[in-house]
Amino acid sequence: MEKQSKAISLKLIILNFLEFAAWGAYLTSLGRYLGNAGLGPQIKWFFAMQGIVSIFMPALMGIIADRKMQAQRVLALCHALAGVFMIGAGMYCKGAGAAIEFGPLFILYSLSVAFFMPTIAIANSVAYNALAIAQKDPVKAYPPIRVFGTVGFICSMLATNFVKIDGIAMQDSYTQLISSGAISLVMCAYSLTMPACPVNKTAKSGGLVDALGLNAFTLFKKGQFAIFFIFSMLLGAALQVTNGYANTFLGSFGELPQYADSFAVKNSNAILAISQASETLCILLIPFCMNRFGIKKVILMAMFAWVLRFGFFGLGSPQMPGVLWFILSCIVYGVAFDFFNISGSLYVDQNVPTDIRSSAQGLFMLMTNGLGASIGTLAAGEVVDAVVYSADTAAAQATAWPTAWYIFAAYSFVIAVAFMILFKDPQKARK
Repeated sequence: MEKQSKAISLKLIILNFLEFAAWGAYLTSLGRYLGNAGLGPQIKWFFAMQGIVSIFMPALMGIIADRKMQAQRVLALCHALAGVFMIGAGMYCKGAGAAIEFGPLFILYSLSVAFFMPTIAIANSVAYNALAIAQKDPVKAYPPIRVFGTVGFICSMLATNFVKIDGIAMQDSYTQLISSGAISLVMCAYSLTMPACPVNKTAKSGGLVDALGLNAFTLFKKGQFAIFFIFSMLLGAALQVTNGYANTFLGSFGELPQYADSFAVKNSNAILAISQASETLCILLIPFCMNRFGIKKVILMAMFAWVLRFGFFGLGSPQMPGVLWFILSCIVYGVAFDFFNISGSLYVDQNVPTDIRSSAQGLFMLMTNGLGASIGTLAAGEVVDAVVYSADTAAAQATAWPTAWYIFAAYSFVIAVAFMILFKDPQKARK
């Protein structure tokens, strides 16, 4: 049993590494590439699309994984399609050269993320199933495994920052898209080696909702679950803001002569990789914090960390001592992201019936990376357009960014206070 347990852990480590390496290859650098390609005002649509497809695709694929096809096979299928379309997007950019048009690139990119976004929730279900087979407690066993997903993300980010192809860094090139697609194809093949997940094809009760596997949505009938999912959406509005605009923001300092040659401007993706390094440490803290403080306090830590994440960006500048604010922002990101996403996923896993587990994970993904991220990204884009891109010159735009970051910080603060008042700790509620 111990040998089997170690083998399962190793398989899940590789699974998480590949899952997030595919995402990290472009997620934090795409905005910089789009800005350089003349598509700066359209950045919000690329990142909003990740949220838009997450409104329905994770739930749909979760239903298929619960009712029709083993989850590890659904995971492989999604990565195969995501990889093909992302490579297609990169090849389009290569062929278009300096004449990249929004329409063709956006369509290929959208098709790719439509199949990639469900893989995050499905990979969780595949991992939890494997841990159950190995008779391991997911609260204790999964976070140290999930940390290697962040390691994969970091490795991809650093490769995108430092690797140059034909003399151009990948963070400034379409090659980041091809790299992401190639990793997805590797993940497709690897997913098929995972332990088989159960499929419930025999459920007969409950009418149309139950037949379609939509009974995860009945969780909204439970008061605290409804509050949890609503605030998941509200906090999800913050998730893609720095992914879409942090690299663009740091790159904008290049328009100011005193910052143009600074390390933070030329290697912005490497600076942002500190965020993921922070994740690796914060993931390991989750078991302790969940047991010591409970889900409510852990999520509150995440919400107030988002306040600091945005506020520190507003205070920073590329040279010392201002660059320290960027570093602090990246450090608190680990708490902001992990303490909500992973703890929230574990909360869902522990409080729903096993026959709707994948569907419930898909619903959680819908609220955070779906409705929340899409609405939040578009709203953030409007703020950036009004505050930053409305400025007459590139130099004026660079100096206007702090105002946008402070607006995002204020929003996060309001959400945190409201959650603190309305959501009850489930452990105390049960007592």
